[in-house]
This record gives sequence, C-alpha cells and structure tokens, in this order.
Amino acid sequence: MCRSDMTADVVVIGGGPGGSTAATLIAMKGHRVVLLEKEQYPIYKIGESLLPSTVRGICGLLGVTEEIKAANFVVKRGGTFHWGKGLHPWTFSFSSSPRMEGENAPAYQVERMKFDLILLNNARRRGVDVRERHIVTSLSIEEGRVTGVFFTDPEGQSRFCSARFVVDASGWQTRVANYAGRRILSEFFQNVALFGYYHCGMRLDPPLDGNILCVAFEDGWFWYIPLSPSLTSVGVVVGKQHARIPQPGYSEAMEQFIYKCPPIRSLLANAERITEGPYGQIRMRTDYSYQNAKFWSPGLVLVGDSACFIDPVFSSGVHLATYAALLAARSINTCLDNSCPDQELREDACFGEFEARYRREYARFYEFLVAFYDTNNDLESYYWHAKRVTGSQEAPDRAFVEFLGGIGESKELVFDAALTGVIGTQGLSRALFPEMWGVPAAEGGDRRRLFFTELLREGSQMQLQAQERFVQESQQPLFRGGLVPSADGLLWSMPLGGLVL
Repeated sequence: MCRSDMTADVVVIGGGPGGSTAATLIAMKGHRVVLLEKEQYPIYKIGESLLPSTVRGICGLLGVTEEIKAANFVVKRGGTFHWGKGLHPWTFSFSSSPRMEGENAPAYQVERMKFDLILLNNARRRGVDVRERHIVTSLSIEEGRVTGVFFTDPEGQSRFCSARFVVDASGWQTRVANYAGRRILSEFFQNVALFGYYHCGMRLDPPLDGNILCVAFEDGWFWYIPLSPSLTSVGVVVGKQHARIPQPGYSEAMEQFIYKCPPIRSLLANAERITEGPYGQIRMRTDYSYQNAKFWSPGLVLVGDSACFIDPVFSSGVHLATYAALLAARSINTCLDNSCPDQELREDACFGEFEARYRREYARFYEFLVAFYDTNNDLESYYWHAKRVTGSQEAPDRAFVEFLGGIGESKELVFDAALTGVIGTQGLSRALFPEMWGVPAAEGGDRRRLFFTELLREGSQMQLQAQERFVQESQQPLFRGGLVPSADGLLWSMPLGGLVL
C-alpha cells in the first residue's frame, strides 16, 4: 500500500551539490522543501576540481564559506596544461585577474565525500527535510503536470509526497529526466573516462602544487588532481572505441594509458594505486557529454547532470550544477511567491529564463571546447576561433580573451576583466618534462603571453552578490524581454521599466 501522508512545496531528488544548493536556496525563502537521497552520505563522487565562482559565490550565498575553508582542502590557484602544439606546458593563475586577487582568487580541489556532506548538512540546518536512503521510483503526473513523487523509504515501504514543484538533481543515471525530454548525446564528444586514485604521486613545484594538471597525449588527455598531500585523483579521457574494455581490464588499460603519457608516467613513477575503500577501484564513465532536449516541463526542473554534462577539461561540472540550482531556485521561489504583483512573472517566463541562461552557459563551454580539443593547433588558432565565433572586430588574441571573459557581451558578469596571464614554465619540475626544456623563453613568448581566463560567465553576478551583498540596480535582462535577479538574488524581477519588448 502507498502512503500519501507527505506534502511539500518542493521535492528535490538527489543530495549532491546541485540538489542541496537548490533545496537550501528555496528553503531560505521560507518554503517547505523535502530532499530525497537514495544513498547514505558520505558517498563517493567524481568531479573534484572547483572553480572560484562556486567557492566564493554559491558557497558564500549558502553560508558555508568558512566551513569549507576549515576543511583544509587543497588550494587551487589555477591550472596547468600541456596542450596544443607548443613545446612547453602553460599555466593560468586566478590571481592575475584584478577581480580575483587576494582571498577571492583561489578555489579548491575537494574530496567530494567531504564537500557534498558539508552542503547537505547545511541544507538540514537551513530547514530542508533531508531524507537519506529514500529512493524515488516515479513521478505523479496529473493533466500533464508533475504533482509529486513516489518513493520507497529505508524500510521498503512505498510512499508518496505531493509537491508544487519537483527538482531532479539525481545525476546522470536519473530515472525521471526523460519526462521533460529525451537525452541527446554529443556527436563530437563521444568519449569515455577511466579514473582512479594514487598514493604519493609527485607534485608540481610551489605555487603550482595545488593546480589541476591536464595533459594531452595521442589517445586523449589526462587529469591529475591533488586532493591531499598524499592523495591524487587521476583520470584519462579517451575515444568511444575504448568503451568496451571489460571491467576486469580497467586496471590494465589504465596502466597502458599512463605508460603512453610521459608526464603522467613521471608523476606516478613512485606512486601506488589505492585498491581499498571508496577510492580503491578504477571506474569507467560512458555517454560522456549530452544534454536533455528540455530542461523543464510543468512542475519539473532538471539540474546538473540530470540535464546536461560536458567534457570536464575546464572543471565545469559542479559549476554548471550549482549555477543551474541557483537559476532553478529563483524560478521556483518566484512562482511560489504569492505576494508577487507582476502577472508577467508566470511559470513559463520564469522557467524560460532558467532554461535560456542554463543552456547558454552550457553551449559556451561546448562551443569553445570543440576548438580546444584540436590539440594539433597552436594558440594563434584558438585566438582566431574566438574571433570567428564572436564576430569581433578586435585583434584575434584580444577577441579570444574577451570571448572567454565575456567582456562586452553580458552586463551581468562579475569577472568581466578577469584576464589571466600564462606564466612561465620554469616553476615546473624539469624532471617531469625533460623533452620540453632547452627552448629559449623568447621563442613563442608572445604566443604564451596571454591565453586563458576562467570560464565565469553570466551566473557570476549572483556570486558577486554573495561576496559583497551588492546588486546593481541598473541590471539589464540577458535576453530581450527577459528577467533579472532580485536584490537578494533568490527571485526573478522585472527589469527597470518593465518588460523589454
């Protein structure tokens, strides 16, 4: 028998960063939120390299900045890449941006079991009814609208909770996202990933020792993420032809890929792969990049990997999930706000704004990554790609930097001047890249002068509000006829002067 004794304003499926962020931001407006998580936290998750926008913005808004700082995660000051035709690895630094100086500069490399638990416990403190080991089995649908969820509790009893909105943040293996629309796999990023964990891998020289390292090689590319002084996350992204590797062969395949990539092989020369506990296996992830045909339908909104995922070379997973959670929370809060006098702020307008902004952010990562994946190009080629994409009249290098920084395109950006500089490679351990040394710095110096700016785009306006509790009253809608964030960032508002037609 199904018990139907639960009612909520919102049910959130999934307790990861997207789910806990959405639940918390909705509960902060006084709404009753039930979060159903099928596992018992802490649990293992991949996606360990964060961006400053998440750490300094979303986490600040959630009120967990000091708790995360106290967790002693590895400080991530930027990223180091061995990518493209150049002979040298190159590094970008967050602190080279005037908007990300000092305490605003670093992000973290996090053990997700610890990071996710911080966010989930914070949701509890904020009034979210968090229920672990509760498995959602299906949706309740009435006249084309999602009206609640069916689930089983830890005792195996069937339950039902009615709700005005359901947020699906249950991840890439979601059971319910297809109600909003089918999943569309990327035709370009048809990759798989193998990943595991190693004890006592080498580190880059300070101050780069906390950086994520990404290394391209003939079969794909590696990530190398320091999670503690002794723990390292190592993963390889390769083509779909490797998707049929049998599970007993994951370890052997991983070792073969490591051997074919000299920089990673050098870093792991004296390391030992962890074989016990949550980090004790080599895992594979397939269907690597995708997006749903729709990110919402009446009563249902998709957040994080339920909606979309893109290749992780720029560490966009948690950023996209928490940014989407913010957009979803704004939309739900606005629809639940009975005191709102603006009739234009109806559900389709709010969630249309949600989907347009979310899809735009995803598309920008996707489009640039298509060009970035051509590792036979040099930096000048990447510059020219940015000029073509934007239609900019500026010089290619400036068009490239402005495209990645969003300068002149969105008035809601925080880090619109966040131009990072490629620093020299002399700080790297020469023993790691012996074939790369001996080339004068002057060769290709201009090419390395400026390359990268962190992909912190429109959503960063909310992150500025979290840092400075400040919102510009002159905000303009991102889209013609669109909405703007309210002063506290938790609702949608009409732009000054009403709808832009």
